[in-house]
Amino acid sequence: MLTLDDFDFDLPAELIAQHPSSQRTDSRLLHVEANALHDLRFGDLLQCILPGDLLVFNDARVIKARLYGRKASGGHIEVMIERIIDPHHAIAQIRASKAPRPGSVIELENAFTMTVLGRAGRHGEFFELRLTEQGDLYALTERHGHLPLPPYITHTAAAEDETRYQTVYARHAGAVAAPTAGLHFDTALLAAFERKNVALAYLTLYVGAGTFQPVRVHNIAEHRMHSERFELPQATVDAIAHTQANGGRIVAVGTTSLRALEAAAQSGTLRAGAAETDIFITPGYRFRVVDRLITNFHLPKSTLLMLVSAFAGQDVIRTAYAHAIAKRYRFFSYGDAMLLERQ
Repeated sequence: MLTLDDFDFDLPAELIAQHPSSQRTDSRLLHVEANALHDLRFGDLLQCILPGDLLVFNDARVIKARLYGRKASGGHIEVMIERIIDPHHAIAQIRASKAPRPGSVIELENAFTMTVLGRAGRHGEFFELRLTEQGDLYALTERHGHLPLPPYITHTAAAEDETRYQTVYARHAGAVAAPTAGLHFDTALLAAFERKNVALAYLTLYVGAGTFQPVRVHNIAEHRMHSERFELPQATVDAIAHTQANGGRIVAVGTTSLRALEAAAQSGTLRAGAAETDIFITPGYRFRVVDRLITNFHLPKSTLLMLVSAFAGQDVIRTAYAHAIAKRYRFFSYGDAMLLERQ
């Protein structure tokens, strides 16, 4: 039985990156093989990926999902949108001294109001909200909301974050957290891969606020993942089939890309389309699509640490993280990256 303690480690607080590197490709890259660790710069990734390989990116765009306001009683609240369902409805987390009651109205950013319809989510951790006036939630959040930096980044979102907490290829709005492995790529590096005959393909997984929810059970088999939407284009499925047929490797850029690909292949055949996934990947999982993974360093006891342990091996990841801490790599969203080989 795997427990939460199997995925714990001590991380010095000063290694949690609070700001991005000066340039996207200036971050460090730890290439993790079964029996070797290589300290590189992220730009060196160009030499690690071979002609004929395929990089698969998550092109979700982060929305300004954090909103501040007040209840009708005057109490202050913070709303963190989990997903916008349609132009008038959203699922959100609400932080307040007292949880709002169904039917109550909240005012956000002194700009618009929403009605609380009730609890939502498997454990009632979210609320369903409805816009009470004319308007479009996508436009309202973009105009009045704040970029939802992760809880371990201590500063409020600034101009730097507006650019750097977004990938250069972000297209489809709806994520409330960035697919952070992609933050290391700039347009020049993407062009260099194409010149090298490394193919680029895209999918969209709308990362939800639930990605930061802690695992609350000791036996990880009892944990239930939050659900996220993803869309896998037929062009990406075709690119993967072409790469595999010609002996190339499928390189997922980020755990979100990997989760979408593996979720879409649960039937045994990779299928294009839009779907929801609550796939929970832990050691023992049999990977169907992805050969290599580019990812950042993850939080202790997190589902993402469990995922990379499943992919590269628990002992390999434990050794790699100890090495990264000793070598003062930077951790989490604005931190450095790893290139992992599937065990």
